[in-house]
Amino acid sequence: MSGSLSDPTYLRSIVEVSLAVSVTAVLLSTALSLPIAFLVGFNDFRGKRVVTAIINTGMGFPSVVVGLLVLFALSREGPAGSLDLVFTPQAMILSQLVLAAPVITGVSLSAIEGVDERVREAAYGIGGTRTDVALFTLREARYGVATGVLAGFGRAISEVGSVLIVGGNVAYADGTSKTRTLTTAIQLEASRGEFETALLLGAVLLALVFLINGVVLRLRGR
Repeated sequence: MSGSLSDPTYLRSIVEVSLAVSVTAVLLSTALSLPIAFLVGFNDFRGKRVVTAIINTGMGFPSVVVGLLVLFALSREGPAGSLDLVFTPQAMILSQLVLAAPVITGVSLSAIEGVDERVREAAYGIGGTRTDVALFTLREARYGVATGVLAGFGRAISEVGSVLIVGGNVAYADGTSKTRTLTTAIQLEASRGEFETALLLGAVLLALVFLINGVVLRLRGR
């Protein structure tokens, strides 16, 4: 049963799954990405250009390929098959994490490396430790980091291919969502010729993105 937009429970369940999956994926991606960005940004080492190139390449990972790789990893024949996560929100979180992490890492790395070297030197000059300088640099780069997190969230919540492969676009018998998100619901309704419904779901998705962007911009203004 596909549910109907005339039923507020159906729409609410789709929005809840979309936000729960994407917000969780972005939080985990941020926790993974920021340490990597700092390690790469604060250190000169052999192979740094290669690491940076890999991060930048990851920002353009094809979502369908990511979905296939995650599906293989979680399938019964895969290394994590015993977890039985195929067609679950957890599998969708994992696929979105893989897609969002390079975006957050790459943008945050650019913001960190963009902080004027004189700022770091001044922090060291007044007796700051390496940790102090790192925190001060994060403060200076915070808007760039916030932009990276926003970009990662945008990549995650707008994702269709990978979440469709690993999540399956599953709804319960009453039409409420198990793994159906706004994007996969749009794809489903469009494929059925229900273009008005697909457009309405698209408007809800855009409203959510604008709302989150507005909150971040307000915090930035403060």
